[in-house]
Amino acid sequence: MKTRKEALKYGLSFPDVYQDAPFHDENWQLIRYKGNKKAFLWTYEKDGFINLNVKVDPDKAYFWRGIYKSVKPGYHQNKDHWNTIILDGSIPDKDIELMIAESYDLISDCPSKRIYEAVKKIPYGKVATYAQVAEAAGDKKMARAVGNALHKNPDPDNIPCFRVVNAKGELAGEFAFGGSNAQAKLLEAEGVEVIDGRVDLTKYQWKNK
Repeated sequence: MKTRKEALKYGLSFPDVYQDAPFHDENWQLIRYKGNKKAFLWTYEKDGFINLNVKVDPDKAYFWRGIYKSVKPGYHQNKDHWNTIILDGSIPDKDIELMIAESYDLISDCPSKRIYEAVKKIPYGKVATYAQVAEAAGDKKMARAVGNALHKNPDPDNIPCFRVVNAKGELAGEFAFGGSNAQAKLLEAEGVEVIDGRVDLTKYQWKNK
């Protein structure tokens, strides 16, 4: 990702957002969340490169700056809560997209944020169903959204998506959690017995009532 067009296109792919140019200056193009009109992606050209300002959790601000020289403290914004990404070709697209997605999650009241918080509550050695996570996140009808959110898990070390199974106790397919049998291995390491790709819900299901 090197161009403003690419960055804006990705920013506009999120739900309930719109583009804005609030400063009567075409160099500054923002993407805002409709719910509260807050900007989660700022784009502008500086020193020959397109720059992006993104909201960041203070605990992760220095994480990104430590990995990439082209991630700096937020230009003209709070240095603890914003980072500037310089699109000089040195940062993989997947990490740029992840930083933008994290910014969106921090600005918006999106379902993914609630889903991740619900998954964090599943105890060690227990599992929960997609519907159960959806209900814990505030809307029992969004079980499908749970699956989508978990496949985009931004922080697997702290969001234990491997503890989520379907209504029959069945594990996810090979495409999730790092490949075939990865989910089973993670569960078994916590003492959860997996037989033929399935967990006994009567024994291991999280009782969150």
